[in-house]
Amino acid sequence: MTTTWTINNLDRETADGLVTTIHWGATAVDGDFSASIVNTQQLERGESFVDYATLTEATVLEWLWEKVDKETVEAALEAQIEAQRTPVKASGLPWGQA
Repeated sequence: MTTTWTINNLDRETADGLVTTIHWGATAVDGDFSASIVNTQQLERGESFVDYATLTEATVLEWLWEKVDKETVEAALEAQIEAQRTPVKASGLPWGQA
């Protein structure tokens, strides 16, 4: 299973560039199966400050993983893929199937 984390957008204060919200996503792919989670994470002003213009996705991901349990998210994605691989529920009609 390959998991990719992305930062989709950032909300910030225009006065000083303080990032207040991270809009993020995580996608896992295992063969023909895939699962995704999209969410947001609020931030508070910390002791250190990184200028908005110099931010990188890697830096913001580090901030995110301080707030969001990376292993829990990836386990949830894996569970979604496993549910696709071996479903326990189905829907449909028993007639008219070709």
